[in-house]
Amino acid sequence: MAIPRETVEQILQAAHIEEVVGEFVTLKKRGSNLWGNCPFHNEKTPSFSVNPARNIFKCFGCGKAGDSAKFLMEHEHFTYPEALRYLAKKYNIKIEEKQQTPEEIMQQSIREKMFNINEFADKYFVDTLWNTDEGKTIGLEYFRERGYFDPIIEKFHLGYSPAKWDAFTTHAKQNGYADELLEQIGFSIKGQKGLYDRYHGRVMFPIHNLTGRVIGFGGRILTNDKKSPKYQNSPESEIYDKKQTLYGIYFAKNAIARQDECILVEGYFDVLRMHQIGIENVVASSGTSLTMEQIRLVKRYTKNITMLYDGDAAGQHAALRGTDMILSEGMNVRVVLLPPEHDPDTFGKEFSVEYVSNYLKENAKDFIRFKTELLLKDAENDPVKRGQVIRDIVESISVIPDSIFRITYVKECSRLLDMPEQTLTNELNKILRAKLKKTLGIEDNVAPETDTTTSPKQEETVEDQLPAGYYQERELVKLLLMYGGELFVDDRKDENGEIVYEQVSVAQYIIDELKQDGFLFTNVVNRKIFDIFDHALDEGRIPNDQFFVSHEDETIAERAADLLSTPYKLDQWEKYSIFVKREENMLRSVVKSSVARYREIIVDDRCKAIEEELKTTEDLDDQFILLKRKKDLDDMRKQINDELGIVITK
Repeated sequence: MAIPRETVEQILQAAHIEEVVGEFVTLKKRGSNLWGNCPFHNEKTPSFSVNPARNIFKCFGCGKAGDSAKFLMEHEHFTYPEALRYLAKKYNIKIEEKQQTPEEIMQQSIREKMFNINEFADKYFVDTLWNTDEGKTIGLEYFRERGYFDPIIEKFHLGYSPAKWDAFTTHAKQNGYADELLEQIGFSIKGQKGLYDRYHGRVMFPIHNLTGRVIGFGGRILTNDKKSPKYQNSPESEIYDKKQTLYGIYFAKNAIARQDECILVEGYFDVLRMHQIGIENVVASSGTSLTMEQIRLVKRYTKNITMLYDGDAAGQHAALRGTDMILSEGMNVRVVLLPPEHDPDTFGKEFSVEYVSNYLKENAKDFIRFKTELLLKDAENDPVKRGQVIRDIVESISVIPDSIFRITYVKECSRLLDMPEQTLTNELNKILRAKLKKTLGIEDNVAPETDTTTSPKQEETVEDQLPAGYYQERELVKLLLMYGGELFVDDRKDENGEIVYEQVSVAQYIIDELKQDGFLFTNVVNRKIFDIFDHALDEGRIPNDQFFVSHEDETIAERAADLLSTPYKLDQWEKYSIFVKREENMLRSVVKSSVARYREIIVDDRCKAIEEELKTTEDLDDQFILLKRKKDLDDMRKQINDELGIVITK
């Protein structure tokens, strides 16, 4: 069953953000907002703001923002439906979930059947390990020989699948599970003589999701049969996607959140060993190379990842592959390489928890030092290889979203490589400019790039390369979100040149003015918001700010919460008989001037592009077309300047 959109809106409107957040954060009133220390990062000076009027929160330190549901998702690690049900219960709102289609029911039925058979299999493998002669003498003895204690074996529900080829398949069929489901979920494989067990003769590792339900299995063979893989994992299914799964996340999530750090290892046994010695904030990307989905799963609990990998070449390269992905998510990554003869499992077995903990602290290297030291070993004295190493490292720095951290790493890189900081900055800016169009989602209105590899004073910053009207575009989106439905009186000339007055909404004015000249927003998220207003106006309605703050598209919700929040407040000057003009009290002039300034910048940008094109165009017809286009733009610019009251003198 799904929660209807109207019920979602009812829940979010009923949920008072100050009450929801106030259960977890101590808030104090300051002006019209409430402030407190951010629960998502360590700080001494409050930068976490709650705006009751707009029903949103925003931290001006770490940037997290959203509505009540978003806060619960971030703070309590709820899913969106879980957050809505929590709020519905808190505010006594009955959820009447809409009837699903037959296809949705069938899909849900399949999922539930898969969860059920996994739970059935989990109990079977555990029971076989502890309560059968084969399980105890082979499976249980194997775990104990490797140094695992019974509490850890029980905690992770480790099990054993009998060596008989169809033991589990027969048992499952006797309990009513169909052949089709056994094949679909991956327990059984169809052979010439019928179904046989995928995991026969293996010790079993159940894989849990965040809520503790079993979604898949890994099985390790106990013989030296070179024809069979050492590990056999569940195939992907309706409930198991290995790209979005981390082994041990269910057992580690609380420790990760509490310690604000996640230790990432590679295998099942690595996780088990760390937990056994008392280091519980550990997960593994078993069965797959590290993926963005797995990184984002960790990001729900912490922004700090320590990669604990084997010290051999394979471990080093695995760490290299993962650092850039982690950095691109705005997370902090450190790397700890173990001695070549060890992996996390053997290291934890040989040394005490105190020794392991100290080793992690003393040998953790930030990514820049790790990558520099590792890659320079291969480059030695080869200048070509050294140049490539420098580019690789700067490329890694370029994926970091935070500009302050980029600058910090450039300084560190300059020191480690004994290279001028400005040279590295120039290279970084070149890479960032190349990525800018994709990063900002630019569609048009972008002037051609020019080569700026000149002196340091002439070197352009990344901000110089922002698309024309970037900040003005954000301002217009902010006006749409804050005042879209507000009305003001506009004046215009009719066909006879006479001035007529009409009442128009802020949204209608902005959308019509920009569409008239084809000045559509360049940023992908801003364009989505523009299109939503455009379609809504066609239907005779105007969505309010809460519609966007609680939008199902997370990028829209985040942009709305960001633009609707401000760290500043206007003092109560009225009590001193000083009356300050507020934005909402002069909407007409604010909106009209904001639209005009945006149009002015876009027109100026397009004129410059035409001027550059004229320098390289020799065909007279093409020149005529370009000059005609330039004249039209100049006329438009004169009109805009008249609106803004700007006088151009020559």
